[in-house]
Amino acid sequence: MTDDELTRRSFVTQSALAAAAAFPLGSPRPPRPPHPASLKVVCVGAHPDDPESGCGGTLARYAALGHRVTIVYLTRGERGIDGKSLDEAARIRSAEAEAACRLLGATPVFFGQIDGATEVTRAQVESMTRLLAAERPDALFTHWPVDTHMDHQVASTLTTRAWMSLGAAGGALYFFEVDTGSQTEGFFPNTYVDVSDVVEKKKAALFAHVSQDGQAIWREHHEVMTQWRGREMGVAGAEAFVHLSRDRSSPLPGL
Repeated sequence: MTDDELTRRSFVTQSALAAAAAFPLGSPRPPRPPHPASLKVVCVGAHPDDPESGCGGTLARYAALGHRVTIVYLTRGERGIDGKSLDEAARIRSAEAEAACRLLGATPVFFGQIDGATEVTRAQVESMTRLLAAERPDALFTHWPVDTHMDHQVASTLTTRAWMSLGAAGGALYFFEVDTGSQTEGFFPNTYVDVSDVVEKKKAALFAHVSQDGQAIWREHHEVMTQWRGREMGVAGAEAFVHLSRDRSSPLPGL
């Protein structure tokens, strides 16, 4: 063995020992390289207040990091205010959704279906596919499909069908939960996001939905859910997701 070979072998050995000392067995891995400066994040919810309830904290975190966040509302919540016509309710709830998006740092998009009369058709799937193809999301969020509310099921199915058509261009797909146990059923998360630092922003976005009594929605459902998921994660507050992927260990991009 030559002196050069001995020198190279000594360098490799010393490097390995140094790495082992820096990151011993069982210690956290070195940090991942940063993601691109600007990711595209899209959330598809059935009604105004659904995205805010299900993943408002996660969306707020993305926006705070400078990523582009778009919330697609399948309907304008036309049947959500007693005593109001569909048009009146739509105007009120659209304005509330826009106010919530400003608080979260998101851009609202209204898909155009009608609350309580949503449908899954080939034409609707194609429309959703075109919308998502134009967005090219890095992360895509929608309702868990096993839900007691048919509009939630429709939003989930349209999004999933479009995502399947787009392949890699559809990004990573995550399902969120709303009112678990009373609406979302059979939900067993495999991905969590710490939202402890943005809980107040999530609350404010929910409270913007005055016609739906967003404060009661928070108090009766999502406050305890946030604490519960936080306990599962070991933090003060968290949101939970099912990541549709063969690699169940993959974290959300950019977070």
